[in-house]
Amino acid sequence: MKVLVSFTFCLAILAEAGVGFAADDVVRPISQRFATKSDETPDFRKHIVPLMSRLGCNGRACHGSFQGQGGFRLSLFGYDFKMDHENLTAGDEPRVNLKNPAESLFIQKPTMVEIHEGGERYETGSWEHKVFLAWASNGAKSVTKETPDFVRLDVSPSEIIFDSNDQTQQLNVVAVWSDGSREDVTDLSRFQTNNDTVADISESGLVSVGEPGDTHVVVFYDNGVVPIPVMRPVSELAGSEYPKVETPTEIDRLVVQKLRKMGVVASDVAGDTEFLRRVRLDMTGTLPSAAEVRAFLADPSPDKRARKIDELLESPAYAAWWTTRLCDITGNSDDQLNNVTPIRSAASQNWYDWIYKRVANNTPYDELAAGLVLANGRDPGESYKDYCREMSEIYYSKSDKSFADRESMPHYWARRNFRSAEDRAIGFAYTFMGLRIQCAQCHKHPFDQWTQDDFKAFTGFFTHTRFGQDPKSRDTYNAMIKELGLENLRGNEQRRKVQELVKEGKVAPMNELFTIAVRPQPKNNRNSKRKRPANRNAAARTAAVLGGDEIALENFDDPRQPLMDWLRQSDNPYFARAFVNRVWAGYFNVGIVEPPDDMSLANPPSNQPLLDYLTEGFIASGYDMKWVHRTIANSHTYQRSWKPNETNQFDEKNFSHAIPRRIPAEVAVDAITLATASDDTVSEWHESLDGRAIAIPGAGRRSRGGNSYALTIFGRSIRESNCDCDRSMDASLLQTVFLQNDAELLNMIENRRGWLGQVAKDLKIAMPGGGSAKDKADKAKADRIRKNLARMRDRVAELKKAGNQNGVRKLSGQMAGLRKQLAKLGAADKTPDNKKAGSKVADANWDDIVNEAFLRTLSRLPTEEEQNRSREFVANAENSLDGIRDLLWALLNTKEFIVNH
Repeated sequence: MKVLVSFTFCLAILAEAGVGFAADDVVRPISQRFATKSDETPDFRKHIVPLMSRLGCNGRACHGSFQGQGGFRLSLFGYDFKMDHENLTAGDEPRVNLKNPAESLFIQKPTMVEIHEGGERYETGSWEHKVFLAWASNGAKSVTKETPDFVRLDVSPSEIIFDSNDQTQQLNVVAVWSDGSREDVTDLSRFQTNNDTVADISESGLVSVGEPGDTHVVVFYDNGVVPIPVMRPVSELAGSEYPKVETPTEIDRLVVQKLRKMGVVASDVAGDTEFLRRVRLDMTGTLPSAAEVRAFLADPSPDKRARKIDELLESPAYAAWWTTRLCDITGNSDDQLNNVTPIRSAASQNWYDWIYKRVANNTPYDELAAGLVLANGRDPGESYKDYCREMSEIYYSKSDKSFADRESMPHYWARRNFRSAEDRAIGFAYTFMGLRIQCAQCHKHPFDQWTQDDFKAFTGFFTHTRFGQDPKSRDTYNAMIKELGLENLRGNEQRRKVQELVKEGKVAPMNELFTIAVRPQPKNNRNSKRKRPANRNAAARTAAVLGGDEIALENFDDPRQPLMDWLRQSDNPYFARAFVNRVWAGYFNVGIVEPPDDMSLANPPSNQPLLDYLTEGFIASGYDMKWVHRTIANSHTYQRSWKPNETNQFDEKNFSHAIPRRIPAEVAVDAITLATASDDTVSEWHESLDGRAIAIPGAGRRSRGGNSYALTIFGRSIRESNCDCDRSMDASLLQTVFLQNDAELLNMIENRRGWLGQVAKDLKIAMPGGGSAKDKADKAKADRIRKNLARMRDRVAELKKAGNQNGVRKLSGQMAGLRKQLAKLGAADKTPDNKKAGSKVADANWDDIVNEAFLRTLSRLPTEEEQNRSREFVANAENSLDGIRDLLWALLNTKEFIVNH
């Protein structure tokens, strides 16, 4: 590695001398050219704006803020050359004094000749001073048509690997322009490190070694943003010293390729029970049943893992769980779909069913996306009246028609928070491109190449789609309104009447999604003096994909078509990449790009070749979603144990071992239900989606489905935007409280139709509360008290946080009284049967019961120590059923239960 550092250092020296970097000549750095007197005139775009950026003049804290500083404003990060030049040179007292350039404020203030709140930015006589003075002295020219366009940045070295303390590496940056010229712009570039504990970087681009690990340093110049990987091995087992590791798949090879550079040794492949639990939860959002674990352990076949993966990919739970994940990122929210359909909450169910059918059928992802992006209310060739008839039948309760059979999903465009072109552009970029472009709505993106002009051009695709009444169908709509006697009703009254008609099986008029075609530009009428007022939501005539040329939308029947065509291009840098990265994050806790919806240039992949391989393979497969899942799950990388070794114990992003992570909200709620349910219920849930949290269609306050409190505290996606951050994966105190003593959970454990009731039946013990009417009434009262106590505990926590000690004391006293009532009710909660509730059983097979409890919660058999302790606890309990219940409760409250690992 020392050889590499020396070699790249030599390259930098050669570059400064005008040697190297292919056959083209590279212009020496401007700092060298202006070290002494120079006759050169600096270029505004190439030199002046980048130098101001490097000096911080157009940063957020200085003249780049929206208010500017000292009456002078520049575009943030220097994206608007026209505005910057005008603000420098225009006005009664311009910052550039063309008559006496040396007295220009933009020179005198940064050198502190004049008082400058930003302090001294460069010294008088420095090369920076000479550059600014030369530009001003030669007319302070702006960008012209002759100014070449920026093409790219070439940065060397392209990767840095340090191997000891006190090492440094100088970056060398060359800008390439459309006229073929190449210039060393190292002195005009800005630099940042993504982790200064691993690598620091100076203002001149000198990278310094830090602690062992890996990160990127990022180079900014003009529209160029280039990340450079920097690594320092964490052990002596790097390079040629790396042990032999089996890499049966291309994923494994590419992961180990980086681990070898890092000196990180991968953990061993996990055992069968660890693998089964992990893949079941990740792929289907479902705990394996105890019977499934036993069968998998008993199977000696060498290909049983691959067969299990294929089996899970064909299960309803796979389709349900990954439909839920797609509903997250596409924004299926009941709160935002109000009044989209005549039946409350039907819209979110439509949306869910439509995606579910395509996930279950493994419809190519690009076709699924096209059904959203190019959606219209009516199917091709369908009249408005036929459309209303079809929709009315779908919403009629006795009809067997499904919205899933429609060609497209218009609700995506009908959401209340997805109506303006700006909101649509931002949400679309999150969903289909994994990009956060909202910064470019106001200024140049700080960590990417997008400018405000790019954002405005992109929004042109989103101005032609409307939800409501298509003007072309208004006559038919009015005739239907009159025929049904609705002409005198307005607003909510009319909507309620339409709902009643649909419930009666009648055909009612419906709103629809439609697009406005762009007509050719009419010739200017010189006699017309009318000017239309500006409308930010008016349909645009042109648009441009990010980084693309302007497109005349009048050439397309649907103005969104070129956008979808661009997404499908094999060289599109976002569409397929965003999908495979999100799927990867679902299996590994972090994406190859993390967070998965921030694929900006300054947030590069942790393993670029790996992301490239998955992206290219996904496209080559025909956007086969199951190909992605199958390819990932069959790799050793995915199947590795969570148990770390000395080299990988701190690795959280290079996939050398599984990272234990809390299971998502819907999966957690279903897991609790499955762990406490009877064998029959577990079997049914593995084949059916009825009652499953992973199959609840919408989200938000209006969302249907039970366990809403549990789903909320475990962080279910609120779907307020299309950002991945709408889902929370953080642990919280409320989750712990829920698992320990929430009435909802305790009722699931003690349900007579659950596993505890099943065991009680086998042991011929009566379940508590199963006898007289009084016993049942006491049980119901006890349940109410538990719920009240849970609510009061939450309120006490709020009062403590607010510092209301009087309120805490008052509520605590009330809670003490309720606990006394609960204790008295517990003494009366008995039922006559073969054995009374509360009886002790002496002749049960406690080992089998303990094994079953572990299998249905932790998906594994207990260790010998766990078996002995659990058996002793249950066998010695005065109340055998209480002992079993407490064991189940204890297992539900282990970290091992609530995390996937």
